[in-house]
Amino acid sequence: MARCSLVGKRYVYFWVDGVYCETRGGETRHGILVIIGADTTGHKALVGLWDSYRESAQSWKELLLDFKSRGLARGPALAMGDGALDFWKALRQVYGQTRWQRCAEVIGA
Repeated sequence: MARCSLVGKRYVYFWVDGVYCETRGGETRHGILVIIGADTTGHKALVGLWDSYRESAQSWKELLLDFKSRGLARGPALAMGDGALDFWKALRQVYGQTRWQRCAEVIGA
């Protein structure tokens, strides 16, 4: 993903998840950390796409700190993701004012 400037950007929501892909032969699973944001007008954008082997708090923290280094001074008002993430720990460390919510799991839809 291009490292575009985030100066002056304001996101109201973040949706976060880790996506895993198996390589040919199925020996190694590669992870991608994904953050989609919605701004104050409701426009959605891919804010972060980060190569990672796991969803560790450190990996999420590095991604969020990258946002800060590119100018995203304030985190979103609300971040949403599943319960298997160490994202929440990293979020508190980098954008402590952001509220968070676990996604509801839909079964049998």
